[in-house]
Amino acid sequence: MTGIGGGVELGAQAARSRALAVLRVRSRALAVALLPAAVAVILLAGGSTGHLVGGGWDAARWAVSVLALLVLAATAAVALVVARARPAVTPTVAVAEESAPDLYRMVRDLADRLDVPAPSAIALTPDCDSWLEDRTHPAHGPPPARDHDDLSDPVGPARRRSAAAPVLVIGSPFLWWMRVGELRAVLAPVVAGTGPAAHPDIAAARRFIRGLDAAVAATSTDGRGPLARAARGGIGGVSRLLLRGCRVHAAEMERGVAAAAAERAQAVDYGLRIVAQEQVGLAYAGWDRLLTRVALPAWRMGRWPSRLDVGVVAALTELSRRDRLAEGFASRLGERPACDLLEEPGLMDEAVSLLAARLFHGGPAETGPDWAPVGWEEYPEEVVDRAWRTDAARLHRVLDTLGVRRAAEGAAPGTDGPTLSRVLDHLTTTPAEAPVPARDPAADADTGATPDTGATPDTGATPGPDATPGTAHHATPGTGTATSDPQAATASAPSDPQAATTPGPQPLTTPDDQPADAPAAPGSADHSDDGNGTEDDDDDLAGTTPRGAALAAGLSAQLAREEARTQALASGTAPPPPGTTTGPAATGTALWDDRALPLLPLQPPRTGREILTAHITAMVCCAAMDTAGATPGLDWLDGPTLLVDGARRADLALHVRSLVETGDPAPLRAWLSDLGVRPEKPVRLV
Repeated sequence: MTGIGGGVELGAQAARSRALAVLRVRSRALAVALLPAAVAVILLAGGSTGHLVGGGWDAARWAVSVLALLVLAATAAVALVVARARPAVTPTVAVAEESAPDLYRMVRDLADRLDVPAPSAIALTPDCDSWLEDRTHPAHGPPPARDHDDLSDPVGPARRRSAAAPVLVIGSPFLWWMRVGELRAVLAPVVAGTGPAAHPDIAAARRFIRGLDAAVAATSTDGRGPLARAARGGIGGVSRLLLRGCRVHAAEMERGVAAAAAERAQAVDYGLRIVAQEQVGLAYAGWDRLLTRVALPAWRMGRWPSRLDVGVVAALTELSRRDRLAEGFASRLGERPACDLLEEPGLMDEAVSLLAARLFHGGPAETGPDWAPVGWEEYPEEVVDRAWRTDAARLHRVLDTLGVRRAAEGAAPGTDGPTLSRVLDHLTTTPAEAPVPARDPAADADTGATPDTGATPDTGATPGPDATPGTAHHATPGTGTATSDPQAATASAPSDPQAATTPGPQPLTTPDDQPADAPAAPGSADHSDDGNGTEDDDDDLAGTTPRGAALAAGLSAQLAREEARTQALASGTAPPPPGTTTGPAATGTALWDDRALPLLPLQPPRTGREILTAHITAMVCCAAMDTAGATPGLDWLDGPTLLVDGARRADLALHVRSLVETGDPAPLRAWLSDLGVRPEKPVRLV
């Protein structure tokens, strides 16, 4: 215990010394601001006593006095902005003590064992992390009233100290996956951080840093006039200068606080904490997989899974069954889960799931016809089936725009509907055709030429200039904001025979200041490649067939238009969303700015090849469901999956990739034949 106490003391001393260094930066800035006023006082006192007389001294007195007034006014403005600016607050779901008395009791017992102040409140976040967050700023409202009968001293200094303590933010996946003992062990070093946070110097330094950070954010918005912009620029510049001066000291202060908290927490459940840390890594892997593979497809369909935390338990259980490295973890499920500490875990899970959809996808704050919750039992029908049929319908719409015939000449009557054969025949590469060769950037720079992907023969029409693939770039998933021109998309085939030599896909990137719905002028493509734009898109489509590249670009343009339209409708009709999402028996105020959602996008924009592969896969799955009796399914680790006779078929992706990259449909046709899928039969679309 002596070693532990010494480590705690060393860490606390280091944190306090760094906090004093931060406060010294503030004091020096104040001294510099008061220096002209001090000089002006000296000059005025000298003149009144007859020591500093003469025309030169009078001019100096006037000049320095005016300068002092200006500096004092600027200092007051900076101080006012720093004091009134709202510090950033993490979006969370507030947990009232009435809805989780056991959880509050466990946290307070843990604080008593660590001999630190108890957190003032508890909140949940859809993330695999836990931390302390100060919400004592006046803009965040007063701390919630507390009436704890089991506190040894609920009145007096202890009560005031508890009210000023930070809020404990807990990752919701921890509550559902971890056992009670594991959660207590994981939270021990976090709760121990309330001790250093209560020190006056550390608290003052943190408030100063948060105020500067909030002032920088507040002054980053454009003013209404040149005077307002100049004032914001000056205040923001001073705040950034002070932040740079405090950066090193603030980082070292937080390291000292963390070291002191870790040393203090070693006395509580140290052995169990080692095991619990393994569960932290496992929970993070399962949570990330669940969001990207399972939740994201549902969000794109206007449905948000209402039991994400239950889903992460199912995903991790499935992982423990598949992965030998995770063996034994599922046996823990017989112990009491930490979510039992909540009175109504289902309602809390629903609130966290809605918040996750808002943060990672940018969905609305409330449910509606186009944004409804979905349970895991309805997921295959409500999400998987609808997503596949929607993608298949989009694929055929783009083929219609490209002028591809619905049925070949001499086809049987009734086969002119949306069939899989239409897609396979269009993407099949004839011997005279070849995949798009990989581009040589150096050669392109020397010659200024663009690759010719050829025409699309035997389709009945060819894409025209307005239908040139790549004239629009798809939007970021979840943002609903198109990053390129949605108007310059695939159009009906022209009668000009020269259209057969239309160059291949040239994905473009619209400048940031161009509206998403603004039509692009002919030849307005920006070819000043910065290494992240057109070259990357062209490289993604290099090695594919000309028809595949054209279809991929058309699908990207169609997606961009749809997402831009959805975003426009949402921005025009959605009411101002509230701030903090609240759980049962808890209310919250607007503590965070959610005007630019999603705050944490899950994935980068999909490439043209990925979009094409996903749409072809969806069309194949629709044909398998309508002609071979297959059913949509949900895999907890891989998301939507095709079930044939109740068994998952995971070998479809390889055959689709072969068709996209080489134009050879033979492997995919053989796979379809084995399952009894009839590609010539029309499928049902959305």
